[in-house]
Amino acid sequence: MVILAAVGYGILAIVGGILGYAKAGSRTSLISGLVSGILLIVAGIAYQQNMAWGLPLAAVVTVALIGVFAVRYFKTRKFMPSGLMVLAGLLAVAGLSLR
Repeated sequence: MVILAAVGYGILAIVGGILGYAKAGSRTSLISGLVSGILLIVAGIAYQQNMAWGLPLAAVVTVALIGVFAVRYFKTRKFMPSGLMVLAGLLAVAGLSLR
C-alpha cells in the first residue's frame, strides 16, 4: 500500500506541476512538482525494496505538500488545484500508515 500511495501522489504532483506550468507559465510549479513527485516515487520504490528510509521520506514530502497546498487553499478558497492536492495528500498519508 505504501508504494501505491507514494507513487500515486508523486505522479499527481508531477502532472500538477506540468499543468501549472502549461496553464500559468509557473516555473515554480513545474520545478516543485517534478522534484516532489520524483522524491515520492523514489521513496515508494525504495520502501518496496526494503530500504528503511523510503517511508520517512515519503511521509515528510507528503506532509510538506499538504502544508503548502492547505495554505494556498485557505488563501484562494479554490478546490482546484489546492483542495485536490490536500485531499489526495491526506489519502496518501492514510495509505502510508497502512504498511
